[in-house]
Amino acid sequence: MDEQIQDELTTHTAQTADAPIDQPSGVPATLDADIVRAIEAIVLVATEPVPTDQLAQLLEQPLAVIGELCSGLAEAYDQAGHGFQFVEVAGGWRYQTHAEMSPYVERYLLDGQRARMSGAALETLAIVAYKQPISRAQIASIRGVDPDGVLRTLAARGYVAQVAIDPGPGQAALFGTTPQFLEKLGLNSLSDLPPLAEFVPAAEVVEALEYGLRAPDADPKLLRANTPSLPDPS
Repeated sequence: MDEQIQDELTTHTAQTADAPIDQPSGVPATLDADIVRAIEAIVLVATEPVPTDQLAQLLEQPLAVIGELCSGLAEAYDQAGHGFQFVEVAGGWRYQTHAEMSPYVERYLLDGQRARMSGAALETLAIVAYKQPISRAQIASIRGVDPDGVLRTLAARGYVAQVAIDPGPGQAALFGTTPQFLEKLGLNSLSDLPPLAEFVPAAEVVEALEYGLRAPDADPKLLRANTPSLPDPS
């Protein structure tokens, strides 16, 4: 740990010690550098986010202590201005590149040959993420095509998995997203997904589009006049 991060963590711990009312029970008054170094080492070698309770068990420390130290460590890295962060994702802690560095990281990754997901796979993954648990038939009714091949691809990549069985007739398999899906998107839980309302067009736009599809001879100027949100190609 460099001196700047050590100073940041020491300051954070000292501030916590000055607030005994809000301080969780068991939090040490002084920073235990060995515990912090152990947290860093474990998370660094882990292939998946490490939950706080697992860290507490491995380090034989109270859960409140580890939670406080992890939060302080995350804040210290943030304030130090590094190109990486210590964040809580998918219910655990991990290191990840800073969001502001994404253009450079993308340039590095795209420099090699990286398999990219098809539009069909992305559509199916979005449906599963927002509608889970969901069956193959329900996905097919939304997309209008058989999703079996795409579901197999998503399952092979570890993004979706069978999470339940429909108790109704046929006992269809129900699919949902996996912790790896949250990890790849940098989300801590499904509640962090952006609301669908942000991507749904206004009611008047939908009505205008439906009218235009049903009436091929409709006057485009009249259509735009009734729906100001539609762009004017002229």
